[in-house]
Amino acid sequence: MKNRLDQDFTLGGLLYFALPTTIMMLVTSLYTIVDGVLTSRLVGENALAAINIAYPAISAMLAVGIMLGTGGSAVVGNRMGAGDMAGARRTFGFLALVGVCAGGAFTLAGCLGAEQLARLLGASDVLMADTVTYLRIQLFFAPMAMLQLMFQSFFVTAGLPGLGLWLSIAAGVSNGVLDWLFMGPMKMGIAGAAAATVIGYCIPAVCGVAFFLLRRHGLRFGKPELQWRLLGKACFNGSSEMVTNLSTAVTTFFFNAIMLELLGEPGVAAITIVLYAQFLLIALFLGFSMGVAPVFSFNHGAERYDRLRAVFAHCARFILLGALAIFAAAQLLAPVIVGVFSPAGTQVYDLALGGFRLFAPAFLFAGVNIFASALFTALGDGKRSALISFARTFGFLMAGLLLLPRLLGVPGVWLAVPAAEALSCVLSGLLLWRNRGMYGWKRA
Repeated sequence: MKNRLDQDFTLGGLLYFALPTTIMMLVTSLYTIVDGVLTSRLVGENALAAINIAYPAISAMLAVGIMLGTGGSAVVGNRMGAGDMAGARRTFGFLALVGVCAGGAFTLAGCLGAEQLARLLGASDVLMADTVTYLRIQLFFAPMAMLQLMFQSFFVTAGLPGLGLWLSIAAGVSNGVLDWLFMGPMKMGIAGAAAATVIGYCIPAVCGVAFFLLRRHGLRFGKPELQWRLLGKACFNGSSEMVTNLSTAVTTFFFNAIMLELLGEPGVAAITIVLYAQFLLIALFLGFSMGVAPVFSFNHGAERYDRLRAVFAHCARFILLGALAIFAAAQLLAPVIVGVFSPAGTQVYDLALGGFRLFAPAFLFAGVNIFASALFTALGDGKRSALISFARTFGFLMAGLLLLPRLLGVPGVWLAVPAAEALSCVLSGLLLWRNRGMYGWKRA
């Protein structure tokens, strides 16, 4: 049976191949946002702020799963492209086992130190109880979250992005329904939001384990073989994605601390709304980049540089047009997006709406940075990928957060992300240009 990655893609064909992963990421973003919307509406804006206080710890957990998934799928895809299917299966089995063990470490941390962790993250007395509850439930199910994140990448590498899409849709629908049930009729408060989310994790995780155990052909679990060098390579390849999430954890902490100082709990709720909106609007770039990454990995392993050039050109056109469309949508729909979380006329609504309009130019540059980082990961160049991610999500952003609020006050908080994305876009462009010959997208 021919591998779906082994073909000459047109732009339409590439979009069709990446569509399931793109929709999967949009669905994941939507059901994450449903958590926020229903929490704000059914429990209260302080509960929404508590989720954002807890987010740095959750983000650190997600960082490990994404690192193993994106970096591991690049290693596995490369071995498949080189014709070593048996080796690819053994590596896949080993990486899945590592993911479960890593999740177990987060579970232990949540069980033993949730209250201390909440204080470390800056939870005020008003937000403490909700933050602790959310952390304990989320971290208890960390192994399931880890597997879900890994399978998002490995379903694509296996040539079955549609399966990942349907499992994500099932998880998202379940999460939304359970959010309403737990926080509405059952009055479970923020515990209901956490429980609905982790049940959503379990659906793709359990189904993915069953699929890769029972599958007879193609990529499936092989007998785990201790391959520390390959694990190191996978972690290095996926380090940019890990850096992105760890940096998000740190910068979210600083966002929360600055907003608590300047505006109190309403400020934290407002920045939470804007960050939720960002997560939704960049999901197109994240999903597309994840969807096309195995195409680059496979053709790089097969040394089909003519295909690499063609796919790169298609991706560049899509990213640039998508950036313009998302920026326009952000400006036009800002009142609608903010109004979903908080009623018009409230303090949180006014803060979030004004901030979102200042924040929106970030979407003009984010797509280039996300794609460039994912591309270097797919080609096994974790160093350059991590550099882009670090600059975008930590280096430039932290500089903006430390400098701009001092100069501009609250508007400086909102402008920190657009400034970081713009500077990172310059860096991404330079790295792509300077390495165009090395990786095959420079025309002969």
